[in-house]
Amino acid sequence: MPWDKRRTENVLREIREDLPGPLNLMEVCGTHTMAIAKSGLKAMLPPGIRLLSGPGCPVCVTPPQVIDAVLELSMEKDVLLTSYGDMLRVPGSRAGDSLLRRKALGAQIETVYSPVDAVELALRHPEKQVVFLGVGFETTAPGTAAAVLTAQEKGAKNFSVWSMLKCVEPALRTLIQSEVFLVDGFLCPGHVASIIGARGFAFLPEEYGLPAVVAGFEPEDILLAVSRLVRQLAEHRPRLENAYPRAVSEHGNRLAQQMLETCFERRFDLWRGLGGIGESGLQLKPALRDFDAELRFKVSYPETETKTPCRCGDVITGRCSPEDCPLFGKRCTPEDPVGPCMVSSEGACAATWKYKGA
Repeated sequence: MPWDKRRTENVLREIREDLPGPLNLMEVCGTHTMAIAKSGLKAMLPPGIRLLSGPGCPVCVTPPQVIDAVLELSMEKDVLLTSYGDMLRVPGSRAGDSLLRRKALGAQIETVYSPVDAVELALRHPEKQVVFLGVGFETTAPGTAAAVLTAQEKGAKNFSVWSMLKCVEPALRTLIQSEVFLVDGFLCPGHVASIIGARGFAFLPEEYGLPAVVAGFEPEDILLAVSRLVRQLAEHRPRLENAYPRAVSEHGNRLAQQMLETCFERRFDLWRGLGGIGESGLQLKPALRDFDAELRFKVSYPETETKTPCRCGDVITGRCSPEDCPLFGKRCTPEDPVGPCMVSSEGACAATWKYKGA
């Protein structure tokens, strides 16, 4: 059924009538965060509903010590780093130090639109070690897997992947079990659910008694998901609902899942704002370890984050809003970002800054 002003007003009325009291609802997707800010959805909802940003931006959850290690590798003579555009501007533990700055200093860094583009670069430049910075969740992991298999098939031995790929479920479990957890229900990411299936989020109501609704990315999709969460909370019947059936099935994309099973295995990994989480990262399986950049270049980094006044870690765990950070809009702006939440096109701080009048 197509949306119009009347249907929107009806859904908003239902939310107001069902609202059992003040609620904190968390979206776990940077695309949701940006869509909410752009549409002015927060201003449309009743004052009792607070939408929080969760650990759903891949660039934002990558901790500074990992960025520092990437920056160090970038200055190696024969290394060509490749990445998506957002990664180039993410600062490490030292403000202002980023891949973009290192490129200005002579580092070999290229933006690619697909991991397979990085494989093609490796084939064209056999004299260089081409490293792809694989950032993302289950959504982008199949593309990285395809690049590794392509490199293996074409004999691109100078290609490797630095896997920063992460899985959403372990992060949400860690967040729920943290000392400060104030979330009443979750807007689950449609992109991730399209790969792992809606059932991938069934643990939220089944194990933690928390309502969960898989949401699409149009403002109307998000509004509908909010309405269903409010209804569940009013009825005291937490469950999993799929409000994005046009793209998400119960069990997900089996072909993509097979790609992940072929190439990756789970490992302990580091998250900004959440620390180290077991079984939360993806690394290449032993048969593909020749393409593992961390092994090839003997990468290591400490498990603790460098202390900083930037509150990105709190923003992506729902502990504060972007405006609560003392750097927001002052020391930290899109032109001179201090933290990744202001850099990423899916970051909560970038969204708030760009659409603060919405």
